[in-house]
Amino acid sequence: MTDKKKPGASDHSEEPIVHDKRRIDPETGEVRKGAAAKAAAPGPSLPEPVEGAEAAEGLVEAEGPDVETLSDEDISFLEEGERDLLADMRNDLARAQAELVNFRKRVERDRAANRESVIAEVIRTLLPAIDDLSRAETHGDLAGSPLELVAQKLRAGFARYGLRTVGEKGEAFDPHLHEALVQLPSPGVTVNTVADVIEPGYALGDRLLRAAKVAVSVPDGS
Repeated sequence: MTDKKKPGASDHSEEPIVHDKRRIDPETGEVRKGAAAKAAAPGPSLPEPVEGAEAAEGLVEAEGPDVETLSDEDISFLEEGERDLLADMRNDLARAQAELVNFRKRVERDRAANRESVIAEVIRTLLPAIDDLSRAETHGDLAGSPLELVAQKLRAGFARYGLRTVGEKGEAFDPHLHEALVQLPSPGVTVNTVADVIEPGYALGDRLLRAAKVAVSVPDGS
């Protein structure tokens, strides 16, 4: 009995087809073109990490609407206990914001005070040099010399920081600004008055760097 072939049947038995997906060709040892192109293809870019305050702000925005901007209509679906909790959150947020504002003010105030303290200390160490230049100028030793220009530059630089002299002849004696080295009883004097400035004082803004050393005219008591 003769076997009949089924229509479309092949004379040879079908063999399984194997696709070699290895990246390296085992016969040539080279990288296959498809694998090289796939390796060179750029992958999806990842978002850059965000740190610090920006990350916190982004997290708050992603979580939902701002608690402060919620209206009564927005929270009408909440129960009474949940509304109380939301009110507490608003109060805590307002208090935290107020504390942050106060903290920033304190930092700025302390920074300004530290800056003034450093400037005052630097100028205080240079006061003896200023005194020497002033005495030399009084005796006429600076006129026409290079030190005259140096003295002018020093005074102009200190003036930009608010340095001013303290103690003038004829003004009322102030123990907070003047140091009395000599007392001169004088007729006709009713209040203690600066008769002469022995060594000028200096102040930087409201900060007294050095009191002025003066001679004081006092009532003679007769």
